[in-house]
Amino acid sequence: MLTGMTVERFTEALAAATPTPGGGSASAQAGAMAASLLRMMCDLTLGREQYRAHHESVQTIRGRAEGLRKDLLALVDRDAEAYDAVVRALRLPRTTGAEKDQREAALGRANLFAIESPMAIADACAALMTMAGELAHKGNVSAVSDVGAAALLAYAGLRGAVLSVRANLKGVRDEADAARIRDRVLRLEVDSEKLREGALTAVCVRTNGR
Repeated sequence: MLTGMTVERFTEALAAATPTPGGGSASAQAGAMAASLLRMMCDLTLGREQYRAHHESVQTIRGRAEGLRKDLLALVDRDAEAYDAVVRALRLPRTTGAEKDQREAALGRANLFAIESPMAIADACAALMTMAGELAHKGNVSAVSDVGAAALLAYAGLRGAVLSVRANLKGVRDEADAARIRDRVLRLEVDSEKLREGALTAVCVRTNGR
C-alpha cells in the first residue's frame, strides 16, 4: 500500500517510470497533508483562553479535518487502483463480438471508477479549503501561516484531481453524464479560486497584525 510507505519511498514511487502512482495519488496526499495541518492548528487553539469563544466551531473543524485526512489517505491507494483497472480493461481481448462487448463494458466501469476517485479527492480538498478559511480567522495566530500552507496544499490537491477527472472524461460514453461532470468540475475550479484567496487574505491580515 502506498500509504504505508515512508515519504522517501512514496516520492520514489511517484518518480518511477510507471503509470501509477501518479497525479491523482499525489493530489490525495497533498489533501491529506492539508488536513493534518488543519488538525494541528485546531489542537494549538483548543484549550487556550483567548480562543474560548471559538472552541465549539474549532472542535467541529478538528473532527471533520481528521475524518478527511483518513479519507484522503485511502484515496491515495484507491486512485492508483482505479487507473490500474482502466489499464486492465484496455488489455482485454477484442477478437470476437462477445469479447468486444465485454471489454467495452469493463472499460466503461473502469472509467467511471477512474473519475469517481479524483472527484472524491477534489470534493474533500474543497471542504478543507473552506475550513482553512474559517480557521484563518479563528485559530491560534501563532500558527496561522500553517493554515495558509494547508489552503495551498488543498488547492493543489483539488486542481490536480480535477485534471485527472478531465483526462478520464473521454472514456464516458454518455454525453449527458460527461456534461454533468464537466459542470461540477467547473464549479469546483471557480469556487477553489475564491476559497484560496479568502484563506490567504485572512492569513496575511492576521500575520501582519491588522
